[in-house]
Amino acid sequence: MPEMSTFEERRRQRFLSEQYYNWLLPQTTDEIEYWEKHDSPNGSTEAEKKALAALIRLQEVHNRFLLQYTGGVGLAELREEFPLLVDTLERYTTLHRAEKQDDGMPPLRFGEIGHYEQTMQVISLCHLLHRTDLLPRIADMFDPFYRAQDTLYEDLLAYGMDDRYDVDKWFHDKPYRLLINSFYRDTEEESIDDIKAYLEAWYPAMKDAPGHDSHLKANEEEGGSYVGYWAIEAAAATFLLELNDSSYRDHLLYPKDLVDFARSFQVGQGADGDGANRLSLRCEAGQPCPRAGYWMTPAKAGSRRHFQEGDVMPAIVSDYGSTIWQWDNDQSDPKL
Repeated sequence: MPEMSTFEERRRQRFLSEQYYNWLLPQTTDEIEYWEKHDSPNGSTEAEKKALAALIRLQEVHNRFLLQYTGGVGLAELREEFPLLVDTLERYTTLHRAEKQDDGMPPLRFGEIGHYEQTMQVISLCHLLHRTDLLPRIADMFDPFYRAQDTLYEDLLAYGMDDRYDVDKWFHDKPYRLLINSFYRDTEEESIDDIKAYLEAWYPAMKDAPGHDSHLKANEEEGGSYVGYWAIEAAAATFLLELNDSSYRDHLLYPKDLVDFARSFQVGQGADGDGANRLSLRCEAGQPCPRAGYWMTPAKAGSRRHFQEGDVMPAIVSDYGSTIWQWDNDQSDPKL
């Protein structure tokens, strides 16, 4: 049986230590569970207290998703977890609108670069994880306020939805003009140059966003909030525009694994070689493994392991409830 890879081999960004990851991940999960059941102590009305609690939970769910990606959790596993992020965003939208008594209020404000980036990340993940079925739900949350108000928002939605808008304005020139330009170039080379420039400009432009420079305090003593720095929308543009990313795929901020996953999912065969969804092969704990290979479960981060056909799939004690093992679309051995 192949040996499991080490954390240093699995992690996707060098700032993340195993000790910090093992400290922050359960803490973030505890926060998510707490704010699902409790209202915020702040706020002048019950509606406001509920909305504030939902906002905290939304940010923790988003942070946990990024932390798990940075920590090397498999993309098939994260694809299964991604709908929770959209569900949480939707829940906050409902409570926020109720508190403001405004059915068109967006959950996040495009004028704040941190909120804007978060929104573009979620839309981009819909493409990269092949969950474009979630795009209409996202549009329902933001369209009443931001429809036809931002080029990047419209462009990213247009690759998965009909009847979007052609507009020539956006909320943040730095760094997003570079990324927007990549969608309108005449040649692939020009678009590639735009993406490369965007990756260089991204981090300095995020100086006012939450988490900027958080890697400098990524330890228990200072209570860092670092979960990873990722220009996910650059990956989405690369995938949607079918660009050759060989000249920038090793950039620190470029989530190349997401692009590789998106491309392999699009063209790969099913687990049984019939062209079906490769994530459809699952097995409950206690049942015999139906096929030899690598499997993973959302019940535990870093759970990817090799099973032989007929092995009894183990149960994992967790808050997920029943343990469901999923076939990993990436069947390559861990790197030595």
